[in-house]
Amino acid sequence: MEEAMSQECVSNTDVPEAKPVSETNASPFGKSKSQSDIPVATSKQTLTELFSHKYKMDYPNRGKAIIINNKTFNAGTGLDVREGTDLDASALDNRLSELGFDVDLKNNLTADKIKATLQKAAKLDHRDNDCFICAILSHGGDGYIWGTDRMIPINDLMEPFKGNKCLSLAGKPKIFFIQACHETDMNVGDGKDVEPQFSCLKIPSEADFLIALSVVPGYYSWRNETNEAKCSWFVQALSEVLKKHGQTMDLMTMITHVNQIVGDMFQSDTSRPDMKEKKQIPLVTSMLTKEVYFTSK
Repeated sequence: MEEAMSQECVSNTDVPEAKPVSETNASPFGKSKSQSDIPVATSKQTLTELFSHKYKMDYPNRGKAIIINNKTFNAGTGLDVREGTDLDASALDNRLSELGFDVDLKNNLTADKIKATLQKAAKLDHRDNDCFICAILSHGGDGYIWGTDRMIPINDLMEPFKGNKCLSLAGKPKIFFIQACHETDMNVGDGKDVEPQFSCLKIPSEADFLIALSVVPGYYSWRNETNEAKCSWFVQALSEVLKKHGQTMDLMTMITHVNQIVGDMFQSDTSRPDMKEKKQIPLVTSMLTKEVYFTSK
Protein backbone atom coordinates (compact mmCIF):
# COMPACT_ATOMS: atom_id res chain seq x y z
CA MET A 1 0.00 0.00 0.00
CA GLU A 2 1.26 3.43 -0.83
CA GLU A 3 2.11 5.83 1.98
CA ALA A 4 0.07 8.95 2.65
CA MET A 5 -0.23 11.19 -0.36
CA SER A 6 2.04 14.21 -0.75
CA GLN A 7 0.71 17.62 0.23
CA GLU A 8 0.76 18.96 -3.35
CA CYS A 9 -2.94 18.18 -3.47
CA VAL A 10 -4.65 16.67 -0.42
CA SER A 11 -8.21 17.26 0.74
CA ASN A 12 -11.14 15.63 2.52
CA THR A 13 -13.99 17.18 0.56
CA ASP A 14 -14.83 15.88 -2.89
CA VAL A 15 -16.88 16.81 -5.93
CA PRO A 16 -17.68 14.55 -8.89
CA GLU A 17 -16.41 14.93 -12.39
CA ALA A 18 -17.68 12.36 -14.88
CA LYS A 19 -17.35 9.54 -17.34
CA PRO A 20 -14.79 10.04 -20.14
CA VAL A 21 -16.15 7.34 -22.45
CA SER A 22 -19.37 5.40 -22.87
CA GLU A 23 -19.60 1.65 -22.34
CA THR A 24 -20.36 1.15 -26.03
CA ASN A 25 -17.34 3.15 -27.15
CA ALA A 26 -14.71 2.10 -24.63
CA SER A 27 -12.07 1.38 -27.28
CA PRO A 28 -9.88 4.46 -27.69
CA PHE A 29 -9.63 3.72 -31.39
CA GLY A 30 -13.39 3.37 -31.90
CA LYS A 31 -15.10 0.52 -33.71
CA SER A 32 -13.15 -2.65 -34.29
CA LYS A 33 -11.76 -3.45 -37.72
CA SER A 34 -11.22 -6.75 -39.42
CA GLN A 35 -7.65 -8.02 -39.17
CA SER A 36 -7.07 -7.39 -42.88
CA ASP A 37 -8.00 -3.73 -42.45
CA ILE A 38 -5.39 -2.99 -39.77
CA PRO A 39 -2.50 -1.04 -41.34
CA VAL A 40 1.08 -1.88 -40.50
CA ALA A 41 4.12 0.24 -39.77
CA THR A 42 7.80 -0.47 -40.18
CA SER A 43 10.04 -0.17 -37.14
CA LYS A 44 13.82 -0.32 -37.53
CA GLN A 45 15.24 -2.24 -34.58
CA THR A 46 18.34 -4.23 -33.75
CA LEU A 47 17.77 -7.91 -33.12
CA THR A 48 18.57 -7.31 -29.46
CA GLU A 49 15.91 -4.61 -29.29
CA LEU A 50 13.45 -6.73 -31.23
CA PHE A 51 13.58 -9.62 -28.78
CA SER A 52 13.91 -7.52 -25.63
CA HIS A 53 11.05 -7.37 -23.14
CA LYS A 54 11.82 -3.69 -22.58
CA TYR A 55 11.48 -0.72 -24.90
CA LYS A 56 14.75 0.95 -25.86
CA MET A 57 14.87 3.98 -23.57
CA ASP A 58 18.44 5.17 -24.05
CA TYR A 59 17.98 7.52 -26.97
CA PRO A 60 19.60 10.97 -26.56
CA ASN A 61 16.28 12.51 -25.42
CA ARG A 62 13.45 11.27 -23.24
CA GLY A 63 10.91 12.82 -25.57
CA LYS A 64 8.14 15.34 -25.94
CA ALA A 65 5.32 15.66 -23.42
CA ILE A 66 2.28 17.82 -24.08
CA ILE A 67 -0.16 18.79 -21.35
CA ILE A 68 -3.46 20.29 -22.50
CA ASN A 69 -5.15 21.97 -19.56
CA ASN A 70 -8.65 23.28 -20.24
CA LYS A 71 -10.07 25.18 -17.30
CA THR A 72 -12.54 27.69 -18.75
CA PHE A 73 -14.98 27.14 -21.60
CA ASN A 74 -17.00 29.30 -23.95
CA ALA A 75 -20.29 30.51 -22.52
CA GLY A 76 -22.27 28.69 -25.19
CA THR A 77 -21.02 25.29 -24.02
CA GLY A 78 -22.75 25.55 -20.65
CA LEU A 79 -19.69 24.03 -18.99
CA ASP A 80 -18.44 25.17 -15.60
CA VAL A 81 -14.91 26.25 -14.75
CA ARG A 82 -12.76 23.24 -13.83
CA GLU A 83 -11.48 24.46 -10.49
CA GLY A 84 -8.30 22.72 -9.40
CA THR A 85 -7.12 21.68 -12.84
CA ASP A 86 -4.15 24.09 -12.71
CA LEU A 87 -2.82 22.18 -9.72
CA ASP A 88 -3.21 18.91 -11.65
CA ALA A 89 -1.36 20.40 -14.62
CA SER A 90 1.43 21.74 -12.43
CA ALA A 91 1.90 18.39 -10.69
CA LEU A 92 2.14 16.55 -14.01
CA ASP A 93 4.47 19.20 -15.43
CA ASN A 94 6.79 18.73 -12.45
CA ARG A 95 6.76 14.92 -12.58
CA LEU A 96 7.33 14.67 -16.34
CA SER A 97 10.08 17.28 -16.23
CA GLU A 98 11.78 15.30 -13.47
CA LEU A 99 11.70 12.25 -15.73
CA GLY A 100 13.49 14.19 -18.44
CA PHE A 101 10.61 15.06 -20.76
CA ASP A 102 10.50 18.28 -22.75
CA VAL A 103 7.14 19.45 -21.43
CA ASP A 104 4.88 21.85 -23.30
CA LEU A 105 1.91 23.03 -21.22
CA LYS A 106 -1.02 24.47 -23.19
CA ASN A 107 -3.95 26.19 -21.50
CA ASN A 108 -7.54 26.61 -22.70
CA LEU A 109 -7.36 25.36 -26.27
CA THR A 110 -10.26 25.13 -28.69
CA ALA A 111 -10.97 21.79 -30.35
CA ASP A 112 -9.22 22.89 -33.54
CA LYS A 113 -6.17 24.09 -31.60
CA ILE A 114 -5.99 20.79 -29.72
CA LYS A 115 -6.02 18.87 -32.99
CA ALA A 116 -3.47 21.25 -34.55
CA THR A 117 -1.19 20.99 -31.51
CA LEU A 118 -1.13 17.19 -31.61
CA GLN A 119 -0.83 17.03 -35.40
CA LYS A 120 2.16 19.36 -35.18
CA ALA A 121 3.70 17.18 -32.45
CA ALA A 122 3.22 14.05 -34.55
CA LYS A 123 5.10 15.69 -37.43
CA LEU A 124 8.17 16.37 -35.30
CA ASP A 125 11.30 14.27 -35.73
CA HIS A 126 11.21 11.84 -32.79
CA ARG A 127 14.12 9.68 -33.96
CA ASP A 128 16.29 10.70 -31.00
CA ASN A 129 13.44 10.39 -28.48
CA ASP A 130 12.47 7.47 -26.25
CA CYS A 131 8.72 8.03 -26.40
CA PHE A 132 5.85 10.53 -26.40
CA ILE A 133 3.35 11.53 -23.71
CA CYS A 134 0.15 13.56 -23.91
CA ALA A 135 -1.95 14.49 -20.90
CA ILE A 136 -5.41 15.99 -21.44
CA LEU A 137 -7.26 17.67 -18.58
CA SER A 138 -10.74 18.78 -19.60
CA HIS A 139 -14.44 18.08 -19.57
CA GLY A 140 -15.44 14.98 -21.49
CA GLY A 141 -18.03 12.32 -22.16
CA ASP A 142 -19.03 9.44 -24.46
CA GLY A 143 -15.63 8.97 -26.09
CA TYR A 144 -14.95 12.71 -26.44
CA ILE A 145 -13.06 15.45 -24.65
CA TRP A 146 -13.95 19.12 -24.78
CA GLY A 147 -12.01 21.91 -26.35
CA THR A 148 -13.03 25.26 -24.98
CA ASP A 149 -15.66 25.51 -27.71
CA ARG A 150 -16.79 22.02 -28.68
CA MET A 151 -16.20 18.29 -28.28
CA ILE A 152 -13.59 16.27 -30.14
CA PRO A 153 -13.33 12.46 -30.36
CA ILE A 154 -10.49 10.96 -28.33
CA ASN A 155 -9.77 8.74 -31.36
CA ASP A 156 -8.91 11.79 -33.46
CA LEU A 157 -6.26 12.90 -31.00
CA MET A 158 -4.31 9.64 -31.20
CA GLU A 159 -4.72 9.07 -34.94
CA PRO A 160 -1.68 11.16 -36.03
CA PHE A 161 0.62 9.12 -33.76
CA LYS A 162 -0.16 5.70 -35.21
CA GLY A 163 2.92 3.86 -36.41
CA ASN A 164 2.03 4.11 -40.09
CA LYS A 165 1.68 7.91 -39.82
CA CYS A 166 4.26 9.04 -37.28
CA LEU A 167 7.19 6.95 -38.52
CA SER A 168 9.75 8.31 -36.06
CA LEU A 169 7.61 7.01 -33.16
CA ALA A 170 6.90 3.60 -34.71
CA GLY A 171 7.86 0.92 -32.21
CA LYS A 172 8.10 3.48 -29.39
CA PRO A 173 5.69 4.07 -26.50
CA LYS A 174 2.92 6.62 -27.03
CA ILE A 175 1.24 7.36 -23.72
CA PHE A 176 -1.99 9.27 -23.14
CA PHE A 177 -3.30 10.29 -19.71
CA ILE A 178 -6.85 11.64 -19.83
CA GLN A 179 -8.50 13.32 -16.85
CA ALA A 180 -11.97 14.07 -18.15
CA CYS A 181 -14.95 15.38 -16.25
CA HIS A 182 -18.50 16.27 -17.19
CA GLU A 183 -20.91 18.41 -15.20
CA THR A 184 -24.27 17.25 -16.56
CA ASP A 185 -26.16 14.06 -17.46
CA MET A 186 -23.94 11.92 -15.26
CA ASN A 187 -24.59 8.36 -14.09
CA VAL A 188 -23.87 7.68 -10.43
CA GLY A 189 -22.56 4.19 -9.82
CA ASP A 190 -22.73 2.29 -6.56
CA GLY A 191 -19.11 3.08 -5.90
CA LYS A 192 -19.09 1.31 -2.51
CA ASP A 193 -18.94 -2.15 -4.24
CA VAL A 194 -16.30 -2.62 -5.45
CA GLU A 195 25.62 -5.79 -31.56
CA PRO A 196 23.45 -5.42 -33.71
CA GLN A 197 22.00 -6.40 -37.03
CA PHE A 198 19.01 -4.33 -37.98
CA SER A 199 15.66 -5.87 -38.78
CA CYS A 200 12.72 -4.00 -40.30
CA LEU A 201 9.79 -5.30 -38.31
CA LYS A 202 6.22 -4.86 -39.48
CA ILE A 203 3.98 -4.01 -36.55
CA PRO A 204 0.30 -3.05 -36.18
CA SER A 205 0.02 0.72 -36.45
CA GLU A 206 -2.11 0.76 -33.28
CA ALA A 207 0.67 -0.95 -31.30
CA ASP A 208 2.71 0.74 -28.57
CA PHE A 209 -0.07 2.95 -27.21
CA LEU A 210 -1.16 3.19 -23.60
CA ILE A 211 -4.28 5.17 -22.73
CA ALA A 212 -5.09 5.73 -19.07
CA LEU A 213 -8.51 7.26 -18.43
CA SER A 214 -9.42 8.65 -15.03
CA VAL A 215 -12.49 6.41 -14.61
CA VAL A 216 -14.25 3.40 -16.15
CA PRO A 217 -17.19 4.11 -18.49
CA GLY A 218 -20.45 5.24 -16.97
CA TYR A 219 -19.14 6.54 -13.64
CA TYR A 220 -18.09 9.78 -12.00
CA SER A 221 -14.50 10.95 -11.99
CA TRP A 222 -13.88 12.73 -8.68
CA ARG A 223 -11.65 15.50 -7.45
CA ASN A 224 -10.94 16.96 -4.03
CA GLU A 225 -12.78 20.23 -3.47
CA THR A 226 -11.58 22.70 -0.84
CA ASN A 227 -10.13 26.15 -0.87
CA GLU A 228 -6.65 24.69 -0.31
CA ALA A 229 -6.62 21.94 -2.92
CA LYS A 230 -8.90 20.74 -5.68
CA CYS A 231 -6.93 17.94 -7.24
CA SER A 232 -8.47 15.06 -9.16
CA TRP A 233 -8.00 11.70 -7.48
CA PHE A 234 -6.49 10.23 -10.64
CA VAL A 235 -3.86 12.91 -11.27
CA GLN A 236 -3.05 13.12 -7.56
CA ALA A 237 -2.33 9.37 -7.47
CA LEU A 238 -0.48 9.42 -10.81
CA SER A 239 1.72 12.31 -9.66
CA GLU A 240 2.55 10.56 -6.40
CA VAL A 241 3.47 7.26 -8.08
CA LEU A 242 5.61 8.96 -10.72
CA LYS A 243 7.38 10.91 -7.98
CA LYS A 244 8.19 7.80 -5.95
CA HIS A 245 8.77 5.17 -8.61
CA GLY A 246 9.15 6.99 -11.94
CA GLN A 247 12.75 5.92 -12.56
CA THR A 248 12.67 2.44 -11.01
CA MET A 249 9.34 0.81 -11.83
CA ASP A 250 7.84 -0.12 -15.21
CA LEU A 251 4.89 1.94 -16.42
CA MET A 252 2.21 -0.75 -16.21
CA THR A 253 3.16 -1.55 -12.61
CA MET A 254 3.02 2.16 -11.81
CA ILE A 255 -0.44 2.41 -13.39
CA THR A 256 -1.54 -0.58 -11.30
CA HIS A 257 -0.38 1.30 -8.21
CA VAL A 258 -2.39 4.31 -9.38
CA ASN A 259 -5.47 2.11 -9.70
CA GLN A 260 -4.89 0.78 -6.19
CA ILE A 261 -4.56 4.24 -4.69
CA VAL A 262 -7.63 5.63 -6.46
CA GLY A 263 -9.71 2.52 -5.77
CA ASP A 264 -8.70 1.88 -2.16
CA MET A 265 -7.56 5.12 -0.58
CA PHE A 266 -10.19 7.57 -1.82
CA GLN A 267 -13.87 7.82 -0.99
CA SER A 268 -16.16 10.77 -1.61
CA ASP A 269 -17.06 13.03 1.29
CA THR A 270 -19.81 15.44 0.32
CA SER A 271 -22.90 17.01 1.84
CA ARG A 272 -25.18 15.35 -0.74
CA PRO A 273 -26.48 12.02 0.65
CA ASP A 274 -26.67 10.44 -2.83
CA MET A 275 -23.02 11.33 -3.47
CA LYS A 276 -21.46 10.19 -0.20
CA GLU A 277 -18.99 7.31 0.11
CA LYS A 278 -18.57 6.81 -3.64
CA LYS A 279 -15.53 5.15 -5.18
CA GLN A 280 -13.64 5.38 -8.49
CA ILE A 281 -11.36 3.17 -10.57
CA PRO A 282 -9.39 4.30 -13.64
CA LEU A 283 -9.54 2.51 -16.98
CA VAL A 284 -6.29 1.53 -18.69
CA THR A 285 -6.10 0.35 -22.30
CA SER A 286 -2.66 -0.94 -23.25
CA MET A 287 -1.35 -1.85 -26.68
CA LEU A 288 2.20 -1.78 -25.36
CA THR A 289 4.30 -4.71 -26.51
CA LYS A 290 7.15 -4.26 -24.04
CA GLU A 291 7.85 -2.83 -20.60
CA VAL A 292 8.43 0.91 -20.26
CA TYR A 293 11.11 2.13 -17.85
CA PHE A 294 11.93 5.84 -17.48
CA THR A 295 15.45 5.05 -16.28
CA SER A 296 17.73 7.95 -15.47
CA LYS A 297 19.82 9.25 -18.36
